[in-house]
Amino acid sequence: MPRIRDVYGANAVSSLPQRLVTELLGSLLLSGVVIGSGIMALRLSVGNDAIALLGNTGATAAILFVLITALGPISGAHLNPAVTLVMVLRRELGAGVGVSYILAQIIGCLAGAVLAHAMFGLPLVQASLHERSGFAQMLSEGVATFALLATILLVSKARPQAVAGAVSLVIAAGYWWTASTSFANPAITIARSLSDTFAGIRPEDAPWFIVAQIAGALVAVAVCGWLMNGRRP
Repeated sequence: MPRIRDVYGANAVSSLPQRLVTELLGSLLLSGVVIGSGIMALRLSVGNDAIALLGNTGATAAILFVLITALGPISGAHLNPAVTLVMVLRRELGAGVGVSYILAQIIGCLAGAVLAHAMFGLPLVQASLHERSGFAQMLSEGVATFALLATILLVSKARPQAVAGAVSLVIAAGYWWTASTSFANPAITIARSLSDTFAGIRPEDAPWFIVAQIAGALVAVAVCGWLMNGRRP
């Protein structure tokens, strides 16, 4: 059975099917919580977007901590194509396995959106009308994804057991200090484009978010590679 190195710096042993199912289920739950908590928060906040965002933030950070802690030893708990891309670039994951991870993550996030809609009695598949466009939004997504990947890369080397908490906190902070509310995840972005809810994004805006996320991830690889190795990668 192949050995992989997860984002905590620990060696995890699991079969490829186990890892792919783990990534799919984890992505499903993450997407379901992000979208579902947004729906619930908006309903309970009675039009107060600040209160709605606070509820959305808390639920997202909580499920991230749980999912990374529980699933990390099985698949590395990437739950994010940007994370998987970075692990492939760092040669900690094979390209073929990386593509399989990304497909599982996208399918899982889409399923999570459908599940959230079903739980709240909404149309299962929607086209979001929530505009998130412009340079400030794209810059925010690049910065948010850089912050997420830098957190993973640096904390996994300095204090592996703290990664779950650190990732949860950086995403919670990103909800409030970035103009885009820190999607920082291409698979989540795709799922949210099919949800006309508080967490949604117009389908025409989603590709630009994804471009910015990938750019942020690549910058994180370069910067953290230099910081950790003491030389430019």
